Amino acid sequence: MSKALKTEKTATADIILDSKDLSILNLLQQNARMTVKEIADTIHLSTTPVHERIKRMEANGVIKQYATLVDHTKVKKSLIAICYVSLKEHNKTAGTKFVKAIQQMPDVVECYTISGEFDFMLKVMCEDMNAYHDFHVNKLSQIENMGHVQSIFVMGVIKQTHQLVYT
Repeated sequence: MSKALKTEKTATADIILDSKDLSILNLLQQNARMTVKEIADTIHLSTTPVHERIKRMEANGVIKQYATLVDHTKVKKSLIAICYVSLKEHNKTAGTKFVKAIQQMPDVVECYTISGEFDFMLKVMCEDMNAYHDFHVNKLSQIENMGHVQSIFVMGVIKQTHQLVYT
């Protein structure tokens, strides 16, 4: 059997993924609608152990959720902006308020805490520049403790993937 891979330490315990687990993850990342039987046939296991492995990875948080990837241009989200945000005050309360406000904004599809000149990086998706202007002026800038915001507009997508495991 191939060498097992130890993943990042979690709050509960170390999770060990072997080559079959990684193969399952690779297949599910490519097509989350794949049946247990199709996965089992592909990786040469019976359906019961494949089902048990998937359930174990779900229970341990390796598999966080199943999602549908949508073409943003076909759902009126053609404008992508990257916003670098700095806060005026840097304390736990201020940071928590900002995070809670951002989590309530559907136009913000990703938010990262970052190092450097700015505190956060947001990926914002809107219909067009008018919608972004409304978001910036009436939502983002209204968050308590907002400092500086720098917006960068995406002109084209070269690579976009959610795949983390390759076999």
